[in-house]
Amino acid sequence: MTQAAILVLGSINTDLVVRGTRLPAPGETVLGGTFFRAAGGKGANQAVAAARAGAVSVSLIAAVGDDDLGRESLAGLHTEGVGCDLVKRVQGEPSGVALIMVDQTGQNCISVASGANLHLTPADIDAIDDGRFKQSAVLLACLEAPVEAVIRGLQRGRQMGRATILNPAPADSAIASPDVLKYVDIITPNETEAALLTGQPVQDAAQAIAAGKRLVEWGCRHAIVTMGARGCVVVGDRVRQVAALEVQAVDATAAGDAFNGTLALALAEGKDLMTAVGWAGAAAALSVTRPGAQPSLPRRDEIDEAFRGRNG
Repeated sequence: MTQAAILVLGSINTDLVVRGTRLPAPGETVLGGTFFRAAGGKGANQAVAAARAGAVSVSLIAAVGDDDLGRESLAGLHTEGVGCDLVKRVQGEPSGVALIMVDQTGQNCISVASGANLHLTPADIDAIDDGRFKQSAVLLACLEAPVEAVIRGLQRGRQMGRATILNPAPADSAIASPDVLKYVDIITPNETEAALLTGQPVQDAAQAIAAGKRLVEWGCRHAIVTMGARGCVVVGDRVRQVAALEVQAVDATAAGDAFNGTLALALAEGKDLMTAVGWAGAAAALSVTRPGAQPSLPRRDEIDEAFRGRNG
């Protein structure tokens, strides 16, 4: 196993979660749920996913407020082995909070108050020493940070010869152009995000492949469109479909983060793309069997066992 260092650019949130029998319709109140609080934010989740999966070094580029939630988040990340020296502390702004509702099938809906996350700027990215990029094999970014900062991070990653992965969540049409995607080696939208980025429906594997092809035409080297329990499609110089592990879903909140964090690590370790996708898919499948975002993220021995099981 090659020692792997990763930079993650994204968000830090605290998740406030209610689990109920079903998701309420607009204007409806559904009683009988249970509540818990967990560490979250797509950037933080992906960094923890990579750390638990065995990355020798994970550094997070993000922003938090100077408040109790921010301090608790940083303490938790430190405990997980995630480097936080590149996290910006923003005076006078609250740290990010996500309100999450989860039904009995594991489906969820999420509303985010971004708070300090919105204060990460391209200037903050420019202030990072070149050496931090050169020491890392992969830059992984999501769109819960301001898109201008994300684009600058992708630019710097590419300039330093690092592999770049963009998880376009939540989807933002500002990145759906050759001017941005030329800096992206791998883009990893889910079905909804792929549809929003390309302006075409994505409801089955054929449509996912068509959306992936469009994203590749716009400049990225590979598009991986994830489809939950139906696995994913990988589009590049050829098209391949990867089945998902069959599991009993409890909470899908961090499935995408588990996938992206472990995908980044697998590629940093030198795994070929399809092996990396299969390994990341195993991590995502494990994550949906547990409640919460960061609490659901699996460790390396679990991922290896699940991956071996799917491959006989």
